[in-house]
Amino acid sequence: MRKIYIFDTTLRDGEQSPGVNLNTREKVEIAHQLEKLGVDRMEAGFPAASPGDLAAVNAVARAVKDVTVIGLSRSREQDIDAVREALIGAQDPCIHIFLATSPIHRKHKLRMDKEQVLETAQSALRYARKYFSKIEFSLEDAGRTEYDFIAQMVGMAIKEGASVVNIPDTVGYLNPSEYGAIFKFVKENVPDVEKIQLSAHCHNDLGMATANTLAAIQNGADQIEGTINGIGERAGNTAIEEVAMALATRQSFFNATTSLQLSEIARTSRLVSKLTGMVVPGNKAIVGANAFAHESGIHQDGMLKEKTTYEIMTPESIGLKESKLVLGKHSGRHAFREKLIDLGYELDDLQVNEAFAKFKDLADKKKEVSDDDLLALIEEKLIDTVEVFKLETIYVTYGNTSVPTAKVRIVKEANEVLVEEAEGNGSVDAIYNAIDKATLEEVALDDYSIKSVSHGKDALGEVHVVLTQNGVSAQGRGLSTDILEASARAYVDALNRLIEKRVTFSNRENVNL
Repeated sequence: MRKIYIFDTTLRDGEQSPGVNLNTREKVEIAHQLEKLGVDRMEAGFPAASPGDLAAVNAVARAVKDVTVIGLSRSREQDIDAVREALIGAQDPCIHIFLATSPIHRKHKLRMDKEQVLETAQSALRYARKYFSKIEFSLEDAGRTEYDFIAQMVGMAIKEGASVVNIPDTVGYLNPSEYGAIFKFVKENVPDVEKIQLSAHCHNDLGMATANTLAAIQNGADQIEGTINGIGERAGNTAIEEVAMALATRQSFFNATTSLQLSEIARTSRLVSKLTGMVVPGNKAIVGANAFAHESGIHQDGMLKEKTTYEIMTPESIGLKESKLVLGKHSGRHAFREKLIDLGYELDDLQVNEAFAKFKDLADKKKEVSDDDLLALIEEKLIDTVEVFKLETIYVTYGNTSVPTAKVRIVKEANEVLVEEAEGNGSVDAIYNAIDKATLEEVALDDYSIKSVSHGKDALGEVHVVLTQNGVSAQGRGLSTDILEASARAYVDALNRLIEKRVTFSNRENVNL
């Protein structure tokens, strides 16, 4: 089984995504994670683009040890010199030189004929060879270049000492059969092609980047180039995680593998998304939020019986904990019962049917029903929870140079007034510390979330909290135009529900006795 080398260009081509601008610290942080992922080669930037990019490439070159660090260069001596400077200190430096070769680029961008393009690239490679032992050469827009000229350029690059030659579909124009055919042609018609590695670099303008890259592998490509999450110019690049998982999942078909630590994929995806600000679509292959989520009742039933009915790979293989059975209007009774069991509720058939009917009503109003919603359905009563504690007032002081302080006034049943004051890491933390002091209840805050119920500056905010005490959990809700008040009300509501559960469990034990 042959190895496919992974050339990651998240820090260069990925950063060229409109709106993305990584600083040096962020580039180094991503570089360290790419090293953990196990990429073979890492294109850190385009040093000639700006002094800042040169400095960032140098920082990456000095930070990573177990990966080849690459700087991009046009076929110009000043660009090559910039890469030399940027890669000082790199354990394993490599320069990536490119020049356009297609008729449309030769005519309109370069204003050169074939011979001039050949001579320009040849001169650049000879100059780079004085300083670099590892050189990659790219035929920009090779996908729209004549076959004979591709062969001529690849042959020249081999003679001039390139170790990798990249044949990119720069504008995402080709289909898999066309792109694969180029690699087959080069393999069969260029002398000494076995001395180099052929690389595939695809863009996703027509949505075929991953398919084209896999076609290149089938036709002899030794290296693939791409980005995490498929970010990049225009519609983006080949998503590395998609190619890696295709090879791993269909290993017997492709008969090829990578050296990636696949369990680092999810973590790498999240980091790149966070630092670039580019949100991963929910339906994105491999790393999208819905990639291992199932809502259809038929699918959920199959998953509960045998996961391979609807999952061709496991979430654990990319570093996730488990699949998600999302409860929505398409979900069935089987998944609903299993979710209740997961939440700690063993209900009889009649209770399940009653709860399922309420769930279906709610699911018609909400796209996705959360665990909190289910807890509310099960715990719902015809009368309100008995208020052992009632929040009367809160008073909060906060400044960015002072410690937040909160004072609460709570009325306990029998009209006992409790007033306490506490500090905290933030305003909400201070409020909760004060409530704990007033009520003398020892609880753990398991979850806290805020959502807007309406729109505008005066929108109602709804706070949900989940509190745990001695292994028993309860959720509370608070509603107010002031989010601090909503937070306090949610916390007190959850406390009252916990106390009610505690009393109920105590009564059951007494009955059993």
